[in-house]
Amino acid sequence: MKALRKTRPARGAELETIPVPEIGPQEVLVEVTAASICGTDLHIYAWDRWAASRIRPPLTFGHEFCGRIARVGSEVEGLAEGEFVSAEMHVNCGHCHQCRVGQPHICQNLKIIGIDQDGCFAQYVRIPARNIWKIDPAIPERYAAILDPLGNAVHTVLSGEIVGQTVAVTGCGPIGLMAIAVAKACGSGPVFATEINPHRLAMARRMGADLALNPAEADPVGAVLEATKGVGVDVLLEMSGSPRAVEQGLAMLRAGGRAALLGVPTEKVTLDLVRDIIFKGVTLQGIYGRRMFQTWVQMTELLKTGRLNLDPLFTTEVALEEFSTAFELLQAGKADKIIVYPNGKPK
Repeated sequence: MKALRKTRPARGAELETIPVPEIGPQEVLVEVTAASICGTDLHIYAWDRWAASRIRPPLTFGHEFCGRIARVGSEVEGLAEGEFVSAEMHVNCGHCHQCRVGQPHICQNLKIIGIDQDGCFAQYVRIPARNIWKIDPAIPERYAAILDPLGNAVHTVLSGEIVGQTVAVTGCGPIGLMAIAVAKACGSGPVFATEINPHRLAMARRMGADLALNPAEADPVGAVLEATKGVGVDVLLEMSGSPRAVEQGLAMLRAGGRAALLGVPTEKVTLDLVRDIIFKGVTLQGIYGRRMFQTWVQMTELLKTGRLNLDPLFTTEVALEEFSTAFELLQAGKADKIIVYPNGKPK
């Protein structure tokens, strides 16, 4: 089969022909119909400090996809060849403390398909049967291919009260943009977005932000406080990982508000705990991945209602052979979600 591989510890990737994976008795083989490129994949492609510390080439990367079951293991029940599926690509151990108290998404021994083992930028991918998620027929293929990052957005937004709440989203990459749409679909009040990339700032407005601000050109804290009559927002969804954005987000959060942090900083972040957290009575939440499988249920139902419109995100479609074009567009900030077709673009 064709597979996009990280073959050596350097920038780039190679398209190779490798054997179709063999599956075990409790695994399934999925023919990948559509995949999508994640920010993590950009790190792997660029071979930055994080990638060098985590990735062990050779590796088929990619972890956002949908497809049809091509083969099931001898002990697999409830799944059949031909079914349209996606998968939770975080594989938990099932026996650590977090797994046993209902928090498998933060398993102590978590492995990620596409990072710790071969992923979905290939014609076929091997998945544990317990991680497979059947796709509701009401969900289009392009949406099914991005359930993994959408789950991050849904988990972040719904980690606390959202109905009628004013919201600030700091960082409008794909997941931040999804978070805007999810908050609106779930009945939030006004959503304020901050982003320095002009393309993404315009996208924030298309996704439903009531006020989109470039912090490099204006004071977002002052603007949000003015718009909320000096109170601040009820909820901060921090998606950027930027220390400055974290500082600004906490400054625009009201006393007693909730801050959900998904963005991953590449450097240490200094907080004024007394001013921004303790004396304000703020609830600070770290968000990682998706809840297994509560978040999958929530986002499936959201998509079935038709209220969650993510269509503006889909800017480009490419065959697997055109991967370099896709990565260049994303690295330049000129695209949001690119759909990749390992088995050929639909005609």
